[in-house]
Formats: sequence, structure tokens, C-alpha cells
Amino acid sequence: MNSNRNLRNPASLAPLAPLKAWLYLLATLVCLSTFPPVQAATNVVLWDTLAPLADTIPTEASSSWKAVPSDLLVLETDPPKASSDPGYYGREYAFQGDAVVENRHLAAVFSSAQGKVVIYAKDSASLPASVTPATGFGKKITEFTPPQTATQPVRIRHFEIVRHAADTVALKVSFSSDGADAAAVFVFDQSGIVEIQPAENLKTVRLVSPIEYGIVPGFIGDDLIFAPAEYPEAKTLCVPAQNLFLGLLKGEDSQLVMTWPKGNQQMRLRLGAAPQGARLIESLEFDPDGQSLYLATTVAPGLWHREPLTSAYLEKDVAVQWRRPFAARWTTQLYEGDVKTTFAFRAAKGDIWRGVPGSYRYPVWFDGETASYHLSKKVPPKGESLIYFLEGNDTPLTVSTPVEILKQTLGRPMADSILDLAGRKLRTHHRRGGAGVRRACTCGCTEAIQAVFEAGEEVAKKEVIAGDVDDMLYFVQRHIERIDEYQRFAGGLIQFLRAQPPSAPELKPYLDDLEQLAGRIQQEYSVQKDNMKSLAHAHDLQARTLALANKKDPKNLSAYMDLLKAWREMGGAQDYVVAQCHTLTRKLSQAAGYGCVDQPKAVAITDEVRKRCRQTLRNPDGYEIWADY
Repeated sequence: MNSNRNLRNPASLAPLAPLKAWLYLLATLVCLSTFPPVQAATNVVLWDTLAPLADTIPTEASSSWKAVPSDLLVLETDPPKASSDPGYYGREYAFQGDAVVENRHLAAVFSSAQGKVVIYAKDSASLPASVTPATGFGKKITEFTPPQTATQPVRIRHFEIVRHAADTVALKVSFSSDGADAAAVFVFDQSGIVEIQPAENLKTVRLVSPIEYGIVPGFIGDDLIFAPAEYPEAKTLCVPAQNLFLGLLKGEDSQLVMTWPKGNQQMRLRLGAAPQGARLIESLEFDPDGQSLYLATTVAPGLWHREPLTSAYLEKDVAVQWRRPFAARWTTQLYEGDVKTTFAFRAAKGDIWRGVPGSYRYPVWFDGETASYHLSKKVPPKGESLIYFLEGNDTPLTVSTPVEILKQTLGRPMADSILDLAGRKLRTHHRRGGAGVRRACTCGCTEAIQAVFEAGEEVAKKEVIAGDVDDMLYFVQRHIERIDEYQRFAGGLIQFLRAQPPSAPELKPYLDDLEQLAGRIQQEYSVQKDNMKSLAHAHDLQARTLALANKKDPKNLSAYMDLLKAWREMGGAQDYVVAQCHTLTRKLSQAAGYGCVDQPKAVAITDEVRKRCRQTLRNPDGYEIWADY
């Protein structure tokens, strides 16, 4: 498509005499043949609507609009002459109407009368080979505007083209309300990402979207999920801003992804006034701290799903009607006991063992494309299951996951520090890697040694027993070290909470709740201390086990079985405590995140508490949680 649409519209030449029209066309064609084509590619198109938009925001481009060329000199009477004369360089473009920017993924309509920017997303099924005026804008995702004053609405008073070249359109937009001006630069390229750079006096931005659920991803630990129905009396939720926010939009077919670099940004979710069951997050307010924020959208049928859980799901396999629209790392949160726990959907059903609840059927998996559940007393059908994705897993290249958007917008070094791939790897309790006992735990190692004694080969395989005992001792050492980490974390956090100044007495219940949870980590250790024994006790068991292999004796097996029991009692207590400490730390992180929603003064404390929780939860043991959370 040639972006200079006046060349395609004969009506635009009607006022010209035939000869004058031919001369105009000839001059323009000479210019286009001499210099790079104007908008030869249609990856990004900037429209001038030629007249201010009416109250109704358009949902597709109009044939009456004009495509603004990237080389403004073609608009001169003699383009070749203008291009050869530096006196013409630096020409500014004056919009006659409003601005619209469009690419294959989205469209942004700037309404000067309404003082807002409306962003639409095109679903992947309707992406055209090239952008044309007839192409619809797609689904409305969000509206951007500075906060409105009490007396005057916001207006857009000026557009300035900062850049229109190299598949990039950067448009500076000046907003005005009640004499106060603010500005932002909107940057578009051929991707589906919009960058918003705050300029003069823009301290807060407002995004209006029909958000059913707001998600603050955790990556280490569990995501925070904010559902308006859970806050029937609240009008505003203060949420801890952590560089990535996911808004699941009404209809289960679209989402808004927002990212921002590290800084002192603040986020507030404004809740609508509809009845409790139908309430939405109608807008979010964001203080950008002078830094850019990035918006992206994804649209597809069944992009996310809400599944109400009832007693009908208890102790049986249930296939639900929702089918995943594409492959990804689909996740949900369910209650494991009284703690919200993130479960990634697995490829097939199976069982799992966890340090606190014990064995149970893993609750979610895919049977083909269909999601299936098996809930139990250990993971009960409670509330609802929200299915969504953050990361890819054989995801089509046409779908940008929130994590990929994070990498594209913030760059890999910063994104890597947020995603913390190294911290999501399980620590090993295998002394010899894959060369030793596969089940490198007190149960697994004692079982392997038991087989040697039962075969009467303890003397001949003394070195094998010694290696297995060393593996088991290494496992115990790692457990003790991990439990000690949790104890130091809990003690340090309690000191931090108690050191908070008493300037905000309304925060005391919030601080007390967090301290109580941290105290439970210490209590679990105290209660199980005698059962966990000590490293010295483990060394004593080691010596006694090895001594049995020094000579053949018919009583060796019986004596070893007594030692096996002692090994397992010690290891089992440690398994329980390390898993309990992990669960309580995750619960503490959640309590900090959810507990600050109505306490703006608590947000800074929340950030520090969650930071400490995150650091402690890094590299868990397999007895704490499954790999990659």
C-alpha cells in the first residue's frame, strides 16, 4: 500500500486543473523515484484524521484520513527542490485533525476532545498482510489519560512528531486540564508493544480497562491475584509494583500486559461500583517515577479461564469445558491446605509427594487440549480456579507471552534479574550427582543399604554401604543448612518488623500478622527440634551403620533395621520442618502482598518483606516444592 493516500484518491485532485494535476503527479513521482519511497513499507502508519474526532471513537480507519508521510518534504510544491535545499530541512508537521497510529497488531486513536488515547488489539486471526484503511482496529483494550481535575476535563492541545522513520512512530502528546499541562511520548514500532515515556509534569497515568483479575507475577513464590469480588467494600487497592502486571480482561479472550523498569513506581487499582459478583477493576493508576512504561495486548478465544470449584470436583477426575487455545505454561492457584499454591498444568495425570500434606494426586493436567482436575481433601475444591499463562512452552511464534514482552521491553539483563532463572533451580541434595543413590534421602539410601544386608553381602560391599551412608549424611547436612536459613530469615524479619517506627499506628495489625507468621517458622523448628536430632547424631548413626559391615553376623540385618528406623525418624522430621518453613514463607509473602491493599503506608514495608521472602525461597529443595515452582 502507498501511504500517501491522496495519490490513490482522484477526488483529492478535483480542485486542480488537469494540467496542474499532471504536473503535481509528475513532480511527486520524480521525487519518489529519486529518494526512498514514502512509507513503502506499511509496518507502522500514522494517520491525520484531517478534522477533530467526534465524541464516538472510531474502530477503523476512514477513507477521509490522510497518511502522514515519513518524508515531509514530499508535501512541498516542488519535492525534489525541497530535498536538495537544507533550508527546507526540519519541517514540522501540523495536524489538521487528530492522530491515529496503526500497525499489524494494534491501533491507537488520539482524541483531542476527550483527552485520551484508545488502544485496540487485533487478534492473530485477522492480521492483514498489510495495513489498509479498510482494516478494523480490533478489540478495545485500554484508554490512557492523565488524571482529570475536579473542574475541567482533560484535552489534548498539541501533537508533535518526534520520529517517523525506520518502522518507528514516536508522537509527543501534550495534555491540558484546568490550565495544567502534562505531556507523554508514545512510541510505536512494528511489534504489538507501546512505550509511554512521561514528559513534562506527567506524574500519574490512568489506564481504563474492564479488568476482571489483576495479577502481580512472582516467579519465585506465588503470584498475587486480585479479584474485585474479594474486596466488596474497597474502592482502591494498593498493590506492590514489581515490574510486570497482567490484567485479564472481561470476556476471557484478551489480556493487558504492562511492564516497567525498576524504580519507585506505585500502582493503584480502582474498583467499579457494580454489585459484588460483577465488580471489575475499572482502571489502574500508575506513578511512573519518571520512567517509561510499556503496554502490550494478546487477544485469542479462551485466552484465560475462570473455573468455579464445587464439591462435585472432590476425589474424582473432572474434565472441564475449557480447552487451551495454544501451548504454553498454563498455571492455576489452588489451596494446598490453607495456603494458595501455584500448580502448572502437567502433560498427564499422576501422583506427587509433599513434605507436609504427604502423597496425593497432582490436581491439574491436560488430556489433549482439555484441562482436567482431581481435587482432594489435601487440595480441596475451594473458591475458583483461574487459568492463565505467563511463560511459553512450545508456544506458537505468533503469540508473545508476558515473559517475552518483559524481555523485549526491559532487555534481557533486567528481565533476567526479575525472572531469576538461577533462583528457580532446585538445590541438589545428591552428593554424587547422578552416580549415587537415585533417591538421595534417608528413605532411599536406607532402602538401598537394606537390600545389601538382606542379601548378606554387607562385608563384600562395605565400600558400597560407605558411599550410600555418605550420600545420606550429605542429604541430612543439606536439610540442616536449609532449615538454618529459614531460622535466620524469620529472626531477621521479626527484628525488621519490630523496628518499624510507631508513626503509623494503623499499621500495627498488619505488622503483627506478619510477625506472627514469621514466629510460626521458629515454632516449627522448636517443636520438632528433638525429633530432627543433630548432625552429631547423624555421624553416630553413620559410625554404627559402617561398623555392621566389618564382619559377618546373622544379627546384622536386625541391628541395621533398628538403625534404619533411627535414620528415617530423623530424616522424616527434617523433611517436615523444611517443607513447613517453605510453606509458611510463601504464606508470609502472600500475606504481605494482600495485606497492604488498604494501607498505602504499608507498601514500602510490603516490598521489603516480599524481597526477603523471595531471597529465602530461592533454590528450594525438592522436599519444599517441585522444580521451577
